[in-house]
Amino acid sequence: MSAKTYIEPQTTIPVYDECDVLVVGGGSAGHSAAVAAARAGCKNIILMERYGYCGGDVTGGYVLLIPNLSFHEKTYVRGIQEEWFTRLKKIPGAVAGPDPELAGSQDPLLIKHWAAVGGATFIPPAKICFGFTVDPTQLKIEMDIMLDELKNSIRVMYHSWGCRPIMENNTCKGVIFESKEGRKAILAKVVIDATGDADLCRLSGAPTSSAIDDDCRCSSTALVYRIGGFSMKAFSKWRSEHPDDARTLMAGLGKIHGFRNAMIAGPTDEYGWVNNWQPNRDCSLIADQTATEMGTRLKIRQVLDYYKAACPDVFENAFIYDIAPQLGTRGSHRIVGEHVIGANDWAFPKEHEDCIAWHCTVDTLNDNAPIEIPYRAILPQKVENILAPGRHISADRIAIDNVNLIPQCVGTGQAAGVAAAVIVADGSTTHTVNVSKVQDILAGEQNVPLPRNSHTDPSYMENLVEHEYGLYTEPAKKARANNDAAGTYRHWTLSSGSGAQQNNNGNNMP
Repeated sequence: MSAKTYIEPQTTIPVYDECDVLVVGGGSAGHSAAVAAARAGCKNIILMERYGYCGGDVTGGYVLLIPNLSFHEKTYVRGIQEEWFTRLKKIPGAVAGPDPELAGSQDPLLIKHWAAVGGATFIPPAKICFGFTVDPTQLKIEMDIMLDELKNSIRVMYHSWGCRPIMENNTCKGVIFESKEGRKAILAKVVIDATGDADLCRLSGAPTSSAIDDDCRCSSTALVYRIGGFSMKAFSKWRSEHPDDARTLMAGLGKIHGFRNAMIAGPTDEYGWVNNWQPNRDCSLIADQTATEMGTRLKIRQVLDYYKAACPDVFENAFIYDIAPQLGTRGSHRIVGEHVIGANDWAFPKEHEDCIAWHCTVDTLNDNAPIEIPYRAILPQKVENILAPGRHISADRIAIDNVNLIPQCVGTGQAAGVAAAVIVADGSTTHTVNVSKVQDILAGEQNVPLPRNSHTDPSYMENLVEHEYGLYTEPAKKARANNDAAGTYRHWTLSSGSGAQQNNNGNNMP
């Protein structure tokens, strides 16, 4: 990087629009925030997205797996996340996964059938876990439909990059953005930073962190691509019948790419999506972004040829189906909020009176039981009227691995949208909002179970108590016993090798 500087001349920036709630970023968190705010009664919302579609890592980065939405017989992750499933289920080939009602089933045939798409857990005893895979194109369309249904409340601005908050002392008053129309501004009462890398929070004066453990998932990037023209079921059968050859295949693919990669089942049998984990890369750095994208694309043809040579019975007619239009992002900058999620949020049945999302994780520390995510984890310190749901929520350098997957982004985004609507309606601020009112809207009107809330069926809490919060199963006790003195955990470490890293459900981790 050059050491030279350039002094930008002072200029006047026109105000493009004004709104009550401005959501910057249309990924799973931002889209959910805009939809939830409108459904909570806010009538003046702008959703700003740098690409020409919503969905972020799901529709653009091809993170097709939506895992771990239930614990034993109860589905804890509902709301907009479950709505994706119910909407897409009506469209052939748009989604695959067990119905939520099957959660907790120990039927071995069901477990075998749904294991490949994130619908089963192998932590003893094996059982069905509600999770699903999506087709990114169909979800992209459905997300636009959801916004169009609320067009009287939400104005969508695609191809607009929110780049700087407008601050008056410590209060955010809006955002400056760039587009083909030049640099302009939008004024807003509440700004939701759903950029994924805390882009606005970093420039607002709020404390942020970029510390991520180099051995964990969040220290890696990806460029996902899909291979079509073969049967994923036939490939899975080949792997099970030829385990030694399958290991040789994975090793060969790893040598070609130079990093771990894995073919994963999608919602239909006609293609597989190739996830990958490129270690020690920061998805907010130009050099790492460029190396991830170019380095992957330069080897894809060679990878396809190797599949055909090593397993011709399956891949004889295979072809490159497509390449994700977006970089696969996992972690970089995140906020330091009024609460920082850490290992103790898993190791104990921790209660938060400001809980706004009750999410299952992929952690052996508590048998994948749901933990409480507090409002304070999306609330940046030292600044007012900015909320920060999604991939960059407040968590320590290892815990972030467990709370920045798609379900947590959707859940915290939905909560942020409702909170913003309440702030506007009541004339409060992000630090003085009536959190109880937010919780009642989420649980009472938007189908989001929350602990100790009168609108939530008591059986949700009874299920946790019955199963001792997941803390006393043998795998959970063993995981805690293996923790180091600092109380950290490393179940998702990026160990060497070319095969797929397995999460605790036996599925390839995103």
